[in-house]
Amino acid sequence: MTTPDVAVIGGSGFYTFLDDPEQVEVDTPYGAPSAPISVGQVGDRTVAFLPRHGADHRFPAHQVPYRANLWALRSLGVRQVLAPCAVGGLRPELGPGSFVVPDQLVDRTTARTQTYYDTGAVHVSFADPYCDRLRGHLLEGLADHDPTYGGAMVVIEGPRFSTRAESRWYAENGWAVINMTGHPEAILARELALCYATVALVTDHDAGVDASDSVSMEAVFQVFREHTDTLKSTLAGVVGSIGERDCACASAVDGMTLPFELP
Repeated sequence: MTTPDVAVIGGSGFYTFLDDPEQVEVDTPYGAPSAPISVGQVGDRTVAFLPRHGADHRFPAHQVPYRANLWALRSLGVRQVLAPCAVGGLRPELGPGSFVVPDQLVDRTTARTQTYYDTGAVHVSFADPYCDRLRGHLLEGLADHDPTYGGAMVVIEGPRFSTRAESRWYAENGWAVINMTGHPEAILARELALCYATVALVTDHDAGVDASDSVSMEAVFQVFREHTDTLKSTLAGVVGSIGERDCACASAVDGMTLPFELP
């Protein structure tokens, strides 16, 4: 098996990506990942794929084994991660079917382990949570779909959706979209010195934006299904165009005394 250097983590409704992949079972110090890692070809490139919630969506957002997922991918050789996700829109212009490539993240989770490091002075820079180079590739790949450049994604604990008051507060802060899985995934990737970026597919207006309705799980999955093929074809093009790393992500933990060796 050729070593995969790029991975795609699929979100809600995005459970397969590769044709005829090899299934690789990976054990980690943090338990098993959400599913066996699928490894296959996209053009001339070897790519890994992992469904974030498991192949049958067995893990709700607050139970996803985030540490195991990122560790497993890195241990296979992955150094660059594209992480599509479903989000609610916090702005009227960001309606169902919109694509957003966020440049910022706001953590509103409450009960998630968000680090690999429990000893030592390991303080990783997270001012810019996404790899700007990967973001550029995603924006270029989505050029025909009028993607929104930048914006903050607020991540809530789940599994419940927001109240209208919470949703209005997020919108009044100027944040763009909302979801339940973007954290701690992004910071764990940074702690493993991985390049990481997300493309957010808006599936609904959040409760504080659309006063006449509220978010439903059925609506979220329906919109995601309608746009999954676009998302998959875009990501297939992007993973084929990503070059070697020349960004700061690879040196994110340089100079720090880590409590273990990175895989």
